[in-house]
Amino acid sequence: MRPRTAVPILLVLLPVAGCTTGPSLEKQGEVTAPPGDSRHLTIGSAGFTESDLLAQMYALLLNRAGYSTKIISVTNREIYEPALESGQIDVVPEYAATFADWLNAKKNGADATPVGSPDLAATMKALRALAAPRGLTVLDAGRAVDQNAFAVTARYAAEHHLKTLGDLGRSGLPVRLAAGDECVRRPYCAPGLKKTYGIRVTAVDPKGVGTTQAKQAVQNGQDQMVLTTTTDATLDNFGLVLLADDKHLQNADYLVPVVNRSRAGSEGVRKALGRLNTVLTTADLARLNEQVDSWRRLPEDVARNYLESERFVPRD
Repeated sequence: MRPRTAVPILLVLLPVAGCTTGPSLEKQGEVTAPPGDSRHLTIGSAGFTESDLLAQMYALLLNRAGYSTKIISVTNREIYEPALESGQIDVVPEYAATFADWLNAKKNGADATPVGSPDLAATMKALRALAAPRGLTVLDAGRAVDQNAFAVTARYAAEHHLKTLGDLGRSGLPVRLAAGDECVRRPYCAPGLKKTYGIRVTAVDPKGVGTTQAKQAVQNGQDQMVLTTTTDATLDNFGLVLLADDKHLQNADYLVPVVNRSRAGSEGVRKALGRLNTVLTTADLARLNEQVDSWRRLPEDVARNYLESERFVPRD
Protein backbone atom coordinates (compact mmCIF):
# COMPACT_ATOMS: atom_id res chain seq x y z
CA MET A 1 0.00 0.00 0.00
CA ARG A 2 1.38 3.41 -0.99
CA PRO A 3 2.22 5.72 1.98
CA ARG A 4 -0.04 8.71 2.23
CA THR A 5 1.25 12.04 0.98
CA ALA A 6 2.21 14.26 3.86
CA VAL A 7 -0.18 17.14 4.46
CA PRO A 8 1.24 20.48 5.68
CA ILE A 9 0.25 21.40 9.23
CA LEU A 10 0.99 24.42 11.32
CA LEU A 11 2.95 23.81 14.48
CA VAL A 12 4.04 26.17 17.20
CA LEU A 13 7.74 25.55 17.75
CA LEU A 14 8.96 26.48 21.18
CA PRO A 15 12.42 27.98 21.63
CA VAL A 16 14.92 25.35 22.71
CA ALA A 17 17.44 26.26 25.38
CA GLY A 18 21.01 26.15 24.12
CA CYS A 19 20.16 25.75 20.44
CA THR A 20 21.26 29.24 19.45
CA THR A 21 24.94 28.26 19.64
CA GLY A 22 24.79 24.62 18.57
CA PRO A 23 24.70 21.47 20.71
CA SER A 24 25.24 21.97 24.43
CA LEU A 25 28.39 20.54 26.02
CA GLU A 26 26.64 17.41 27.27
CA LYS A 27 25.37 16.78 23.73
CA GLN A 28 28.57 17.51 21.79
CA GLY A 29 29.05 13.77 21.29
CA GLU A 30 25.96 13.72 19.08
CA VAL A 31 27.90 15.61 16.42
CA THR A 32 30.44 12.78 16.05
CA ALA A 33 28.06 9.89 16.78
CA PRO A 34 26.89 7.68 13.88
CA PRO A 35 24.21 9.40 11.76
CA GLY A 36 20.69 8.64 12.95
CA ASP A 37 17.95 6.99 10.94
CA SER A 38 14.59 7.78 12.50
CA ARG A 39 11.80 6.23 10.47
CA HIS A 40 9.38 9.05 11.36
CA LEU A 41 10.56 12.36 9.93
CA THR A 42 9.25 15.92 10.12
CA ILE A 43 9.90 18.07 7.07
CA GLY A 44 9.90 21.84 7.38
CA SER A 45 8.61 24.26 4.75
CA ALA A 46 9.34 27.98 4.83
CA GLY A 47 5.76 28.65 3.74
CA PHE A 48 6.24 30.02 0.22
CA THR A 49 5.38 28.17 -3.00
CA GLU A 50 8.81 26.84 -3.88
CA SER A 51 9.54 25.65 -0.36
CA ASP A 52 6.12 23.99 -0.15
CA LEU A 53 6.77 22.16 -3.43
CA LEU A 54 10.18 20.93 -2.31
CA ALA A 55 8.85 19.79 1.06
CA GLN A 56 6.13 17.81 -0.71
CA MET A 57 8.67 16.19 -3.04
CA TYR A 58 10.94 15.34 -0.11
CA ALA A 59 8.00 13.72 1.67
CA LEU A 60 7.03 11.63 -1.36
CA LEU A 61 10.60 10.46 -1.95
CA LEU A 62 11.07 9.56 1.71
CA ASN A 63 7.69 7.79 1.81
CA ARG A 64 8.79 5.76 -1.20
CA ALA A 65 11.98 4.81 0.68
CA GLY A 66 9.95 3.53 3.64
CA TYR A 67 9.88 6.55 5.94
CA SER A 68 6.72 8.08 7.38
CA THR A 69 6.61 11.86 7.16
CA LYS A 70 4.71 14.94 8.15
CA ILE A 71 5.21 18.49 6.90
CA ILE A 72 5.05 21.62 9.00
CA SER A 73 5.10 25.21 7.79
CA VAL A 74 7.41 27.58 9.66
CA THR A 75 7.93 30.82 7.76
CA ASN A 76 10.71 32.29 9.89
CA ARG A 77 14.27 30.94 9.57
CA GLU A 78 15.00 32.29 13.05
CA ILE A 79 12.50 29.70 14.30
CA TYR A 80 12.91 26.73 11.98
CA GLU A 81 16.70 26.57 12.01
CA PRO A 82 16.96 26.13 15.81
CA ALA A 83 14.11 23.60 15.55
CA LEU A 84 16.20 21.73 12.98
CA GLU A 85 19.14 21.70 15.38
CA SER A 86 16.99 20.42 18.25
CA GLY A 87 15.28 17.69 16.23
CA GLN A 88 11.80 19.21 16.25
CA ILE A 89 12.29 19.36 12.47
CA ASP A 90 14.39 16.75 10.68
CA VAL A 91 14.68 18.01 7.08
CA VAL A 92 14.34 21.38 5.35
CA PRO A 93 14.98 22.59 1.79
CA GLU A 94 17.52 25.41 1.83
CA TYR A 95 19.62 27.59 -0.47
CA ALA A 96 23.37 27.05 -0.25
CA ALA A 97 24.81 30.58 -0.24
CA THR A 98 21.96 32.18 1.68
CA PHE A 99 22.03 29.54 4.40
CA ALA A 100 25.83 29.68 4.62
CA ASP A 101 25.74 33.43 5.17
CA TRP A 102 22.89 33.09 7.67
CA LEU A 103 24.78 30.53 9.78
CA ASN A 104 27.94 32.61 9.48
CA ALA A 105 26.15 35.70 10.78
CA LYS A 106 24.62 33.64 13.58
CA LYS A 107 28.07 32.47 14.66
CA ASN A 108 30.18 35.56 13.96
CA GLY A 109 27.72 38.46 14.05
CA ALA A 110 25.69 40.41 11.52
CA ASP A 111 28.77 42.23 10.23
CA ALA A 112 30.72 39.04 9.50
CA THR A 113 32.32 38.81 6.06
CA PRO A 114 29.99 36.72 3.86
CA VAL A 115 31.10 33.18 3.06
CA GLY A 116 28.57 32.54 0.29
CA SER A 117 29.92 33.21 -3.20
CA PRO A 118 29.23 32.43 -6.87
CA ASP A 119 31.58 29.42 -6.46
CA LEU A 120 29.38 26.45 -5.50
CA ALA A 121 32.23 24.26 -4.23
CA ALA A 122 33.61 27.00 -1.98
CA THR A 123 30.13 27.87 -0.74
CA MET A 124 29.29 24.25 0.09
CA LYS A 125 32.60 23.81 1.92
CA ALA A 126 31.91 26.88 4.07
CA LEU A 127 28.29 25.86 4.65
CA ARG A 128 29.16 22.34 5.78
CA ALA A 129 31.85 23.65 8.12
CA LEU A 130 29.31 25.95 9.77
CA ALA A 131 26.52 23.37 9.86
CA ALA A 132 28.40 20.37 11.27
CA PRO A 133 29.08 21.76 14.78
CA ARG A 134 25.35 22.44 15.08
CA GLY A 135 24.50 18.81 14.41
CA LEU A 136 23.34 19.52 10.86
CA THR A 137 24.29 17.72 7.66
CA VAL A 138 24.06 19.45 4.31
CA LEU A 139 23.30 17.00 1.52
CA ASP A 140 24.57 17.45 -2.03
CA ALA A 141 23.30 20.34 -4.13
CA GLY A 142 21.23 19.56 -7.20
CA ARG A 143 20.99 21.28 -10.57
CA ALA A 144 18.29 23.79 -9.62
CA VAL A 145 19.32 27.24 -8.46
CA ASP A 146 17.14 30.08 -7.25
CA GLN A 147 19.19 33.25 -7.55
CA ASN A 148 18.45 36.91 -7.87
CA ALA A 149 17.85 37.75 -11.53
CA PHE A 150 17.08 40.90 -13.49
CA ALA A 151 14.51 41.24 -16.27
CA VAL A 152 13.61 43.87 -18.87
CA THR A 153 10.88 43.92 -21.48
CA ALA A 154 11.53 41.86 -24.59
CA ARG A 155 10.96 45.03 -26.65
CA TYR A 156 13.56 46.98 -24.64
CA ALA A 157 16.06 44.12 -24.96
CA ALA A 158 15.56 43.92 -28.72
CA GLU A 159 15.72 47.69 -29.22
CA HIS A 160 19.05 47.98 -27.38
CA HIS A 161 20.51 44.58 -28.35
CA LEU A 162 20.61 43.30 -24.79
CA LYS A 163 21.12 39.68 -23.82
CA THR A 164 23.27 40.07 -20.70
CA LEU A 165 23.76 42.46 -17.83
CA GLY A 166 27.15 43.18 -19.36
CA ASP A 167 25.39 44.40 -22.51
CA LEU A 168 23.27 46.74 -20.40
CA GLY A 169 26.32 48.14 -18.63
CA ARG A 170 28.10 48.79 -21.91
CA SER A 171 25.03 50.50 -23.33
CA GLY A 172 25.27 53.35 -20.81
CA LEU A 173 21.47 53.48 -20.57
CA PRO A 174 19.98 55.00 -17.40
CA VAL A 175 18.05 52.34 -15.48
CA ARG A 176 15.32 52.78 -12.92
CA LEU A 177 15.12 49.48 -11.06
CA ALA A 178 11.96 47.99 -9.52
CA ALA A 179 13.05 46.02 -6.46
CA GLY A 180 12.82 45.81 -2.69
CA ASP A 181 13.89 48.88 -0.75
CA GLU A 182 16.90 46.95 0.62
CA CYS A 183 18.29 46.83 -2.95
CA VAL A 184 19.97 50.20 -2.50
CA ARG A 185 22.49 48.67 -0.06
CA ARG A 186 22.65 44.95 -0.93
CA PRO A 187 25.93 44.07 -2.69
CA TYR A 188 24.13 41.74 -5.11
CA CYS A 189 21.61 44.38 -6.14
CA ALA A 190 22.11 48.06 -7.06
CA PRO A 191 25.68 48.41 -5.69
CA GLY A 192 26.75 45.21 -7.43
CA LEU A 193 25.11 46.18 -10.71
CA LYS A 194 27.05 49.43 -10.64
CA LYS A 195 30.39 47.97 -9.51
CA THR A 196 30.45 44.72 -11.47
CA TYR A 197 28.63 45.78 -14.63
CA GLY A 198 28.84 49.57 -14.70
CA ILE A 199 25.06 49.80 -15.01
CA ARG A 200 23.69 53.32 -14.48
CA VAL A 201 21.09 52.62 -11.79
CA THR A 202 19.49 56.02 -11.36
CA ALA A 203 16.90 55.00 -8.75
CA VAL A 204 15.40 52.00 -6.96
CA ASP A 205 11.61 51.91 -7.13
CA PRO A 206 10.61 50.04 -3.91
CA LYS A 207 7.93 47.75 -5.29
CA GLY A 208 9.30 44.46 -3.94
CA VAL A 209 11.16 41.49 -5.39
CA GLY A 210 9.36 40.01 -8.37
CA THR A 211 5.96 41.33 -7.33
CA THR A 212 3.17 41.89 -9.84
CA GLN A 213 3.39 45.61 -9.13
CA ALA A 214 7.13 45.64 -9.87
CA LYS A 215 6.73 43.75 -13.13
CA GLN A 216 3.90 46.00 -14.24
CA ALA A 217 6.09 49.03 -13.61
CA VAL A 218 8.62 47.68 -16.09
CA GLN A 219 5.94 46.52 -18.50
CA ASN A 220 4.45 50.02 -18.72
CA GLY A 221 7.83 51.76 -18.94
CA GLN A 222 7.78 53.43 -15.52
CA ASP A 223 10.91 51.41 -14.69
CA GLN A 224 13.39 49.76 -17.03
CA MET A 225 14.37 46.64 -15.06
CA VAL A 226 12.96 44.47 -12.28
CA LEU A 227 14.66 42.33 -9.64
CA THR A 228 13.15 38.84 -9.63
CA THR A 229 14.49 35.26 -9.39
CA THR A 230 15.69 32.59 -11.79
CA THR A 231 12.64 30.42 -10.99
CA ASP A 232 10.07 33.13 -11.76
CA ALA A 233 7.70 31.52 -14.26
CA THR A 234 5.44 34.56 -14.82
CA LEU A 235 7.81 36.74 -16.86
CA ASP A 236 6.14 35.88 -20.17
CA ASN A 237 2.85 37.19 -18.82
CA PHE A 238 4.42 40.65 -18.61
CA GLY A 239 6.49 40.48 -21.80
CA LEU A 240 9.72 40.28 -19.78
CA VAL A 241 13.00 38.44 -20.39
CA LEU A 242 15.95 37.77 -18.09
CA LEU A 243 19.35 39.28 -18.78
CA ALA A 244 22.12 36.73 -18.17
CA ASP A 245 24.44 37.27 -15.21
CA ASP A 246 27.50 36.93 -17.43
CA LYS A 247 30.02 38.11 -14.81
CA HIS A 248 28.55 35.93 -12.05
CA LEU A 249 27.51 38.61 -9.61
CA GLN A 250 24.98 36.37 -7.88
CA ASN A 251 25.82 33.77 -5.27
CA ALA A 252 25.48 30.01 -5.68
CA ASP A 253 22.01 29.62 -4.20
CA TYR A 254 21.57 26.03 -5.30
CA LEU A 255 18.89 23.98 -3.60
CA VAL A 256 20.22 21.75 -0.81
CA PRO A 257 18.43 19.53 1.70
CA VAL A 258 19.65 20.16 5.26
CA VAL A 259 19.00 17.44 7.85
CA ASN A 260 19.35 16.89 11.57
CA ARG A 261 22.28 14.48 11.64
CA SER A 262 21.25 12.51 14.71
CA ARG A 263 17.79 11.79 13.28
CA ALA A 264 18.05 11.96 9.51
CA GLY A 265 21.73 11.75 8.61
CA SER A 266 21.53 8.21 7.28
CA GLU A 267 22.45 6.91 3.86
CA GLY A 268 18.79 6.01 3.34
CA VAL A 269 17.72 9.65 3.62
CA ARG A 270 20.65 10.80 1.52
CA LYS A 271 19.82 8.39 -1.30
CA ALA A 272 16.09 9.11 -1.22
CA LEU A 273 16.51 12.88 -1.48
CA GLY A 274 19.50 12.65 -3.81
CA ARG A 275 17.29 11.18 -6.52
CA LEU A 276 15.82 14.64 -7.07
CA ASN A 277 19.27 15.99 -7.94
CA THR A 278 19.39 13.87 -11.08
CA VAL A 279 16.35 15.51 -12.68
CA LEU A 280 15.17 18.78 -11.11
CA THR A 281 16.45 21.82 -13.02
CA THR A 282 15.93 25.54 -12.56
CA ALA A 283 13.53 25.52 -15.51
CA ASP A 284 11.60 22.60 -14.01
CA LEU A 285 11.21 24.44 -10.73
CA ALA A 286 9.99 27.57 -12.50
CA ARG A 287 7.32 25.53 -14.30
CA LEU A 288 6.23 23.88 -11.04
CA ASN A 289 6.00 27.27 -9.32
CA GLU A 290 3.86 28.51 -12.20
CA GLN A 291 1.41 25.65 -11.81
CA VAL A 292 0.82 26.64 -8.19
CA ASP A 293 0.98 30.42 -8.47
CA SER A 294 -0.72 30.95 -11.84
CA TRP A 295 -2.80 27.82 -12.36
CA ARG A 296 -3.86 27.61 -8.69
CA ARG A 297 -3.02 23.96 -8.35
CA LEU A 298 -2.16 22.44 -4.97
CA PRO A 299 1.58 22.01 -4.23
CA GLU A 300 1.06 18.37 -3.22
CA ASP A 301 -0.61 17.59 -6.56
CA VAL A 302 2.04 19.39 -8.59
CA ALA A 303 4.84 17.66 -6.66
CA ARG A 304 3.29 14.22 -7.10
CA ASN A 305 2.66 14.71 -10.82
CA TYR A 306 6.28 15.75 -11.35
CA LEU A 307 7.70 12.76 -9.50
CA GLU A 308 5.27 10.45 -11.27
CA SER A 309 6.42 11.84 -14.62
CA GLU A 310 10.01 11.03 -13.63
CA ARG A 311 8.92 7.56 -12.44
CA PHE A 312 10.15 8.21 -8.92
CA VAL A 313 6.76 7.37 -7.41
CA PRO A 314 3.99 5.14 -8.82
CA ARG A 315 0.98 6.68 -10.46
CA ASP A 316 -2.29 6.53 -8.53
